[in-house]
Amino acid sequence: MLNLETLISEERLQARIAELGAEISHDYEGKEIIVLCILKGGVMFMTDLVKHITVPLKMEFMVVSSYGDEYKSSGIVKIVKDLDEPITDKHVLIVEDIIDSGRTLAYVRKMLGERKPASIKLCTLLNKEEERVTDVEVEYEGFKVGNEFVIGYGLDYKQYYRNLPYIAVNKG
Repeated sequence: MLNLETLISEERLQARIAELGAEISHDYEGKEIIVLCILKGGVMFMTDLVKHITVPLKMEFMVVSSYGDEYKSSGIVKIVKDLDEPITDKHVLIVEDIIDSGRTLAYVRKMLGERKPASIKLCTLLNKEEERVTDVEVEYEGFKVGNEFVIGYGLDYKQYYRNLPYIAVNKG
């Protein structure tokens, strides 16, 4: 069992997600977007985020693995499930739960860019810039977080704790 302490409350999460949805809606006004969720961690964030996006959208999903059961990224990126539809000439918004090393998102962004979308932007709930080893442009950010291992609201430890409605840290 972990000793959890709330880092970001459910109320703060939901307020910031509503703000992000409004910002995205403004930026994509008059366009249709594909909201691409990186599973599994990003699903709770994406489902709440799209409720606040007012432009036409389609939802897509990818499963990308770089962790296994570890606390830190292995650095090896594996596409477990790819997109179902082509993204050529489409506006793609990648939705991720957390960016730390940046390796996974840099790889995914490069791979998707080769498919010739009209644009690719990145929206992350949590940005761990201290851990960055690869430069990744983040257009939409929920919260900056420090070096702690965070769980909850889709983020897991060995597939557990995803169902917490807030972000927590393990205080040992």
